[in-house]
Amino acid sequence: MRILQINTVSGMGSVGRIAVDLYRVCEKAGHAPYIAFGRGKPTENTASYKIGSQVDFYEHVLKNFFQGESGFGSKKKTGAFLEWVAQISPDLIHLHNIHGFYLNVEMLFAFLKEKGIPVVWTLHDSWPFTGHCAYFDYAGCDKWKKGCESCPIHRTAYPYAVFKDNSKASYLRKQQCFQGVKNLVIVTPSKWLGELVKESFLKEYPVKVIPNGIDLEKFCPMKEQKKEKIILGVANVWEARKGLPYFEKLAAHLPEGYKIKLVGVSKSQKRKLSGKFPKGEIIPVTRTESIEELAALYNEASVYVNATLEDNFPTTNLEALACGTPVVTFETGGSPESLNPSCGKVVKKGNFDRLLSAVEEVIEVVEEQKMNPDRAGYLYSVKACRARAYTFQKEERYGEYLKLYEQMKKNK
Repeated sequence: MRILQINTVSGMGSVGRIAVDLYRVCEKAGHAPYIAFGRGKPTENTASYKIGSQVDFYEHVLKNFFQGESGFGSKKKTGAFLEWVAQISPDLIHLHNIHGFYLNVEMLFAFLKEKGIPVVWTLHDSWPFTGHCAYFDYAGCDKWKKGCESCPIHRTAYPYAVFKDNSKASYLRKQQCFQGVKNLVIVTPSKWLGELVKESFLKEYPVKVIPNGIDLEKFCPMKEQKKEKIILGVANVWEARKGLPYFEKLAAHLPEGYKIKLVGVSKSQKRKLSGKFPKGEIIPVTRTESIEELAALYNEASVYVNATLEDNFPTTNLEALACGTPVVTFETGGSPESLNPSCGKVVKKGNFDRLLSAVEEVIEVVEEQKMNPDRAGYLYSVKACRARAYTFQKEERYGEYLKLYEQMKKNK
């Protein structure tokens, strides 16, 4: 079966890595996979097509800044891409993030409706059924249920329509565009997002929950780690909704001897945090695309903290667990779905006092295990975290996609 995946990037970030992992699973199963992407470089040893260009990307960004039309630019690049798709004639198309200023969604979906190609669409956020945003929890907005307008965050939240609120028109265009595909199944990594889809204008489609998978060979426990009391946070972009203020507050309240390591900060954030915490209470680390480096960072941490205020099903939770590191997370979106009581703690969203106590409780147990590995028990241990991670091993989770592909081909 010829299977084409479409995503903003290939092999970069959580969704880019998911697409490549799924590519490898398809390849191993004897299928002919392809990846089409908008930005960055192709992953080695993949049959790839780059849709966008740097110039087109900036044109699309400006179109959104001034007109609020994210997803409705890139017509020329999308036209060339669809010609290529027609040439390879895929048996199934798997969509991931189709936003990101590289693709014209109206042209893409008109093509899908015309060709009748089976479509799997994995939603990694809420952008497909809102008039603007990828997440609306932080703003406390539920206009998407009936029709977006007067968007409260069009200037401040991705995709940053700085000069015009076009949420009402974008909502209606998306609704018309995305509805009416004959053979389309929506997949969500979390039950939480699946329930939201059922309340949106995409409710006409069947929804299947397939959690994200994790490579347990690349993300795995290493020997002689966890020497210090290190609290780890990881994000592609550090901003308020990812919980950056909570880490700064943790740094001011944690006992002496604790260190916070934040991975994925920008260069300007690194300078600011280094100046604000000159004693090293927070150690800022710029973004890395090296899985080996990332796995080593998870391994040296006593606990991984996910203080996100908006999220779907964070792959970072799985990466930490696979490395044997317990997780403390806010009760945000589908984030708690990755945990059980033996490998982490879930804290009410925004409750700093409970976040602080949960971090201290987990680290206390982890420290006890260092001193008394035979008496410390199972709670928050490497064994407990690793056992939970096996629930999300990529071969099983992405094997569910293979079964779905086969079923959809039969139903065509």
